[in-house]
Amino acid sequence: MKKTIGILAHVDAGKTTFSEQILYHAHALRTPGRVDHRDAFLDIHPLEKARGITIFSDQAVFDYGGDTWYWVDTPGHADFSSEMERALSAMDYAVLVVSCVESVQSHTETVWRLLAQYGVPVFLFLNKTDRAGADPDAALRRVRERLSPDALDLRGAFSPEGVLSGAAIEAVAENDEALMDALFSTGYDRDRWLASLRRQVKARSVFPVMAGSALKDEGVEAFLGMLSLLTETDYQTRAEKPFQARAVKVRFDAQGNRMVFLKITAGTLSAREEIATCEGPAKVTELRVYNGAKFRQAASASAGDLVAAAGLNGVKPGELVGAVCEKSRFITAPLMAARVLFPEDVHPTRMLECLRQLEEEEPMLGVSWSEGTKSVELQVMGGIQLEVVRELVMSRFGIAIGFGPCRVRYLETIAAPACGIGHYEPLRHYAEVHLRLEPGPRGSGVRFASACHVDDLALNWQRLIETHIFEYAHKGVLIGAPLTDVKITLLAGRAHLKHTEGGDFREATYRAVRNALMRATGVLLEPVCRFELRAPAEALGRVLGDLSRLRSDTRPPLVEGDELFISGEAPFARLSGYQEALAALTHGRGALAWRLDHYAPCEEAEAVVAERGYNPLADDTPDSVFCSHGAGFTVAWDRVRDFAHLRSEANP
Repeated sequence: MKKTIGILAHVDAGKTTFSEQILYHAHALRTPGRVDHRDAFLDIHPLEKARGITIFSDQAVFDYGGDTWYWVDTPGHADFSSEMERALSAMDYAVLVVSCVESVQSHTETVWRLLAQYGVPVFLFLNKTDRAGADPDAALRRVRERLSPDALDLRGAFSPEGVLSGAAIEAVAENDEALMDALFSTGYDRDRWLASLRRQVKARSVFPVMAGSALKDEGVEAFLGMLSLLTETDYQTRAEKPFQARAVKVRFDAQGNRMVFLKITAGTLSAREEIATCEGPAKVTELRVYNGAKFRQAASASAGDLVAAAGLNGVKPGELVGAVCEKSRFITAPLMAARVLFPEDVHPTRMLECLRQLEEEEPMLGVSWSEGTKSVELQVMGGIQLEVVRELVMSRFGIAIGFGPCRVRYLETIAAPACGIGHYEPLRHYAEVHLRLEPGPRGSGVRFASACHVDDLALNWQRLIETHIFEYAHKGVLIGAPLTDVKITLLAGRAHLKHTEGGDFREATYRAVRNALMRATGVLLEPVCRFELRAPAEALGRVLGDLSRLRSDTRPPLVEGDELFISGEAPFARLSGYQEALAALTHGRGALAWRLDHYAPCEEAEAVVAERGYNPLADDTPDSVFCSHGAGFTVAWDRVRDFAHLRSEANP
């Protein structure tokens, strides 16, 4: 049986130390490493060793209990949440480590929500029971209050042989009517209870909890035994099905080879085999099975394996390949952006090439070039991620870069429908596209529909236009922020029998979108976050006053002992500036955490637009190119209707 189990936690919960002990007890390591000794098996990269935190997800492979295990370590710091999210798609089960001292923290809840959205069954380990101030009972209460009431306490109630005892027997039976009947008739039966508990775990009906100290190696071996008994997969039944896999991540090795890590969910894959991808057929040139920093080459892999494949240059993290091909969609989104500062002797094209290689590994970076300001910009989760990007660019490409101040990452939409025309007709090229843009529901992103009959424009051209709509992050005209919450409808289009090429419709489509945006009323959207604040109870009055000045939507405060807890909603632009003030107010005892909830119209839109000074005509062009007397000429966006060849809603 093949099992992929991931380990997740809030930063400093002891996740890496716990992983080392798991690998030791599984006989995958002779001695467990330590973060402070910089010899942890899965902290491979020099940056991880230097900083003492996990930055990249990596895997160990070992055999235990007659099964093959892929153990996936993930980052715990919030700045690397997107890396952690991508790893979730490979997991059959997850282990969530919670500190008995700090208990459930804001990022723990973020991790829990992502696990729920990906449908991953979860086991919990309450760590650091040896630390001063540790309270496992309080930690379990907090888990049940803030994560799930279905946390099943198996501390001391699960033997190495899988025998349940005490209240755990009844707790398992409560979720299984047949077991409850058996409990009162024939009594407890180990195998029957284990089988039911496996089903309940897999269905996310219960979440088993154990406790101990990873540093002192207390409770880890018992936890590993529980994992072995309560996890099961059915990959052996899927090996004969058509090949299917999901791309988990992309990495460039020391020789510059682009490796795509695939979790194979069905069928088999051989080296030198051609597979279907979103970009068309691609040939696998090599298969590797990684174990920490080392790897072995494999001739083939099958359902349940987590392997790295070379040759799949068009495949991006999160995509499905094989029998079904599907583009990636992620939940985690950066809330900030920063301008890249690089030496004058480095050409912008070279800088973009370097950063886009990093973007292949971390798609959330969203590398972009502004023609108007002649600058490169990155999307980022936080300051630590920027430091890591800077060090990666130096170590990998030898370029010393810096960053401008982090700015809020806004989005743009429109207030009312607007139509646009794009025409592209330099010599021996031809395409015309008419589009209607309409406001969409909040959070709907960009959607496409066609109202153009196939007799007027062939279906293959219409599909090509749809592809061009989604292949590019179209910019709004207020500050050049990404466009969202818009429905784009194809109204009309025309191709030439001889002169139209695929790239012609790309040009016409981009220009039509931009043309419509120039005619629309733009709306600037800002990120609104749910926040959680923890502070000494004595700071209640001052904190509430600060939150009121921030114009946050705050829920009634909760005071437990000498601690104060406040939650609510506020624009990210205000929250991000309050963290340092809270730390100063509480002498470092307060903490503020947030997560993106939604985007809403910006309350200070005029000031933001004025501060950015964006020129929409200096960036993506809304103009069109027409042909006269054998030569192309440019027509300004507000005169395109006078020259358009088609009649439609966009050109009555």
